[in-house]
Amino acid sequence: MNAYNELMGKNIEIEISGGNFHTGTLVDSGLDILVLYVGRSQRFHYIPVVHIQRVKEAEQDQNSIVYEPPSEKPIEPDSLSISFRGILTNARGRFVEVYVTGNKSIHGYLTSIMNNHFVFYSPVFKTVFISMDHVKWLIPYPDHSSPYSINNQTLPAAPASIPLARSFEDQCKKLENQLVVIDGGDSSEKIGLLQKVSNNQLTLITAERDIVYRNLEHVKTIHFA
Repeated sequence: MNAYNELMGKNIEIEISGGNFHTGTLVDSGLDILVLYVGRSQRFHYIPVVHIQRVKEAEQDQNSIVYEPPSEKPIEPDSLSISFRGILTNARGRFVEVYVTGNKSIHGYLTSIMNNHFVFYSPVFKTVFISMDHVKWLIPYPDHSSPYSINNQTLPAAPASIPLARSFEDQCKKLENQLVVIDGGDSSEKIGLLQKVSNNQLTLITAERDIVYRNLEHVKTIHFA
């Protein structure tokens, strides 16, 4: 039995790693994911359990607006039990928002699901490789939405062809000797030439020619500069 079943259909507050809070109606749950309907924005939030710090029933007063969730969710599981990987698989080709770190989300399309990461096409960042371990939430946009209101004809039919690997480490190895951006480039030490990937560690040469070593376990996203 799922620990969150008793909260199903109730208005709850979820605290997520990094001091992020979401409030809405719990509409589905699995062993590794919760689905929250946020009525104010009329959007579904798919939240991996691993990053949830705290869950409680939200306080409501007499003036609170009650939002009734739609009968159908934008991403449905293939089986009776919902899972994070299953949601990612069924989200392929759909315009979504993915949040991993910092103060901004990435908007675009999931194109391939690998062992511990997925390939994401963003009109802004192009092809991005995202570690599954660091995804805090995924929010699908309504059907027929397009990123930044871009005409679908101007979007590429398929992302640029890049050799794919099953693991995130092996994927990073395929980017060796390329200029890359890590975690959206929120620091100058996360932009540079990826010199080597070995033993779960990245060696990056920055614009200032500093050599920076990074633990791959803490790398959330990586893409070409």
